Amino acid sequence: MGDPAGIGAEVILKAAKALRSRRAAPRVLVVGDLGAMRATAERLGDVPAPLAWRGGESLPELACGLAVIGRSELSARARRPGKPTVEGGAASFDYVVDAARMAMRGEVDAIVTAPISKESWNRAGHHYPGHSELLASLAKARRWRMMFAGDLLRVALVTVHMGLAKVPAALTESSIADTIRLLAEHLRRIHGMTRPRIGVLGLNPHAGEHGLFGTEEKCVIEPAIGRARRDRIDAFGPLAPDTAFIRECGEFKFDAAVAMYHDQGLIALKTLEFDRAVNVTLGLPFIRTSPDHGTALELAGQDKADHSSLLAAIEYAWRAALHGRAKRAA
Repeated sequence: MGDPAGIGAEVILKAAKALRSRRAAPRVLVVGDLGAMRATAERLGDVPAPLAWRGGESLPELACGLAVIGRSELSARARRPGKPTVEGGAASFDYVVDAARMAMRGEVDAIVTAPISKESWNRAGHHYPGHSELLASLAKARRWRMMFAGDLLRVALVTVHMGLAKVPAALTESSIADTIRLLAEHLRRIHGMTRPRIGVLGLNPHAGEHGLFGTEEKCVIEPAIGRARRDRIDAFGPLAPDTAFIRECGEFKFDAAVAMYHDQGLIALKTLEFDRAVNVTLGLPFIRTSPDHGTALELAGQDKADHSSLLAAIEYAWRAALHGRAKRAA
């Protein structure tokens, strides 16, 4: 459900309404606070009514939101829209832990995480930069990466939540090669691409200009690309970051790109398709997606939140789960 003070409950219910009108749709189980979900449903009107489900029983055959109450019901104060609290931060952390454990036990096919308040997590004593780091820790994933996917563009990030001054030192041949490999595996497994084309961006202007603007391309990025190619991955670059996302005849020159740092890849992706982009965590033993926006506290409780990105995240997770089922059945 995400932070109870944010737009999580609202966009979940709006997405559930959109799914309800379709002939085929996933069953959505909401791990969160039943009181917050019901209060939001009453405010919105004309959305699926959340039902209580405590586990140990079959899920109702409904393509709508179903609420699993967290470890304890939240106080009215913690559910106030736009007013994050320590209590709400602690609860939203528990929701993620519960969902991850359900996924690892095989009780759900995928998890989709609504936005959390990182500040509230930290105030509650949970010092993680975000969902991905927590999920990787819970799953004991040694190598994981964030990928953002839209209808037009897919980008995986070598580094994520760190200041720009720290990025060059964090780039290693192994970290870049692992990103390329995880991305290629995902594209083959989930998208059915036999030999995906992966464009790898440089770090510096003009991809270093043959060492004039930096040596990261020659010292770490090119060797990483070479390692990937020896593993029969169609990776190429380093591409000049300022022209890498130019579309010739309406198409990119790659199936997905690897960016060296957060904004290098996400400025292009969010400019192109902010409402459709989905955050996907690569390298986990389960499918995890999320919308590419935050808690939007300034919109909470006003019924103005756009559910498009969350709906896209649910659809992506559903398609990935169905593809995984089909492969196992084969």
